[in-house]
Amino acid sequence: MIAPEDLEFAGTHGRLVVRRWPHPEPRLVVLIAHGYGEHSGRYIHVADVFSSYGAVIYAPDHAGHGRSDGDRANLSVLEDMVTDLRALAALAAADHPWLPVVLVGHSMGGIIATRYVQRYGGKDLVALVLSGPAVGGNPALTMLLEFDPLPNIPIDPTILSRDPHVGQAYAEDPLVYHGPLQRESLQAFVTSARAVAGGGSLAELPTLWIHGEDDQLAPLAVTREAIERIRGPRLQEKVYPGARHEIFNETNSAEVFADILEFLDRTLTDVP
Repeated sequence: MIAPEDLEFAGTHGRLVVRRWPHPEPRLVVLIAHGYGEHSGRYIHVADVFSSYGAVIYAPDHAGHGRSDGDRANLSVLEDMVTDLRALAALAAADHPWLPVVLVGHSMGGIIATRYVQRYGGKDLVALVLSGPAVGGNPALTMLLEFDPLPNIPIDPTILSRDPHVGQAYAEDPLVYHGPLQRESLQAFVTSARAVAGGGSLAELPTLWIHGEDDQLAPLAVTREAIERIRGPRLQEKVYPGARHEIFNETNSAEVFADILEFLDRTLTDVP
């Protein structure tokens, strides 16, 4: 595995730290947008898969996450995270002007990736991969807005994966936000779901939507409703029976990665 190097650039809310995995002979660029409360360091094994496939990878810590500046895990700036990702994509394109670009978004990163395509048209991308995207919101979380103050309910690590080591590593990670969900962040989830619903389709962009059947953070049923509103004619989907929210960290992750690479094989064949 090629070791990552750190890049820094000025984002909308201060310094953004980006992990970049170089490649001696890259054939594509992969941008990875991580989920709520976490950071790009949790995607080292994901980057390893894409690096073996021939990718140079750029994975930012979003504003307020990981080592980047900003209020901790404040999702009221989610649209600014989209703007930051666009700036990073431009940086990656300048470094590798002839390479196709694939955007991968997990959970909150799935919202960011979807809004990226809706706002900018996806013309600079050849493919989109959405992993457990929180594009439909979560009714159980939305109900918490009725309480004042909000109950202190941090994410339960056990619902992330059937592999208990994943939850343990998450709970012990000092760069993960372990605090309670803020009211403005919870409201931002609702606002983001509405923005996705009214933001237009994914059009002709080849898209792979993958999801765990037992995802409690981005429930399958409400996510499917959102996907049906925005799907384009080139969207493919796969649901993994029994899998939870972090399918990149699930017990069947090898199957998940194989499906992604097969999708990329088919997609990149059509790229001039």
